[in-house]
Amino acid sequence: MKRALVIGASGGIGGALGDALAARGDKVSRLSRSGDGLDLTDEASVTRVLSTLEGRFDTVLVATGALEIAGAAPEKTIRAVSQRAMMDQFALNAVGPALILAHAGRLLVRDRRAVFGVLSARVGSIGDNRIGGWISYRAAKAAVNQIVHTGAIELARTHPRAVCVSLHPGTVRTAFTERYVGRHPAVAPDVAAARLVRVIDGLTPAQSGGFFDWAGEAVPW
Repeated sequence: MKRALVIGASGGIGGALGDALAARGDKVSRLSRSGDGLDLTDEASVTRVLSTLEGRFDTVLVATGALEIAGAAPEKTIRAVSQRAMMDQFALNAVGPALILAHAGRLLVRDRRAVFGVLSARVGSIGDNRIGGWISYRAAKAAVNQIVHTGAIELARTHPRAVCVSLHPGTVRTAFTERYVGRHPAVAPDVAAARLVRVIDGLTPAQSGGFFDWAGEAVPW
């Protein structure tokens, strides 16, 4: 039986990812801040919680993140940027996944294919940015894409069959996005999760370090 670890499992997409992996027969471990005290903005918390895990996993998915932190909504203009709001975005959406990725060598199996996936967002693509806005969130997601790409290079040295990728789930109807969906097409968490599981199942080690959307298409950096 394959083992999977979902970090951020109390959220809409994280919970659905855990359910999708369990439905296909994986033994799923679920971690979250509300359930396990895993605070990705606290390095000591990450180390403490991850140190309780035993054995290795075939799949590790980081499904944490936030659009609003401490009441700070995504900026509509660069003139609205604040140091505190931007630092909060980086702490949760970039540094947090990096702290998890630092443990990937110990968490992932080495003798067969393994997947380490981090939920990113298309708005983190520099090449796809045509309308501006959301500066702090965009920048944090661009940063996590670089972190994943760099981590994949290092991971390949010890885990040559590993796939380490950023994933764009599309717009998902959750509490995370309810104020921002507007007229954008959105899908339920279970639909998004099923799509992402299909994508990660189809990726190869040659694609490690990439950024892929819910349909398996590469997203420009």
